[in-house]
Amino acid sequence: MPRPVSPRLAALSTALKNQTRELLSLADDDIVMIRQLDCTEPGCPPVETIVAVLPPSGATRRWTLRHPLDEITPELLASALTEPPGAPEGE
Repeated sequence: MPRPVSPRLAALSTALKNQTRELLSLADDDIVMIRQLDCTEPGCPPVETIVAVLPPSGATRRWTLRHPLDEITPELLASALTEPPGAPEGE
C-alpha cells in the first residue's frame, strides 16, 4: 500500500507537474505523473523521483531524478528534461 503523501509533498508534486507541462509545452490532455520512490537497487540513491508524461496516443516518456521530491529545483527539473527520456539524470 502506498504511503500517505504529506500536504507539502503534494504541493511540490503539483508544482513539478506544472513546470513539466510548461517546459515540454504539453497539451492539456497529456498526463504528467510525479512519483517519489524508495530505491533498493545497488548504486541507487535511497530515494528518487520519477517524472512521467503519458500522452493520449504515443509512447510514455519517463525521467528519473536521483533526488527526493523536496530537493528538486526548477533548474534541476529543466536540466533533467533536456536528457533523453529513460536516461537517469546526470548520465
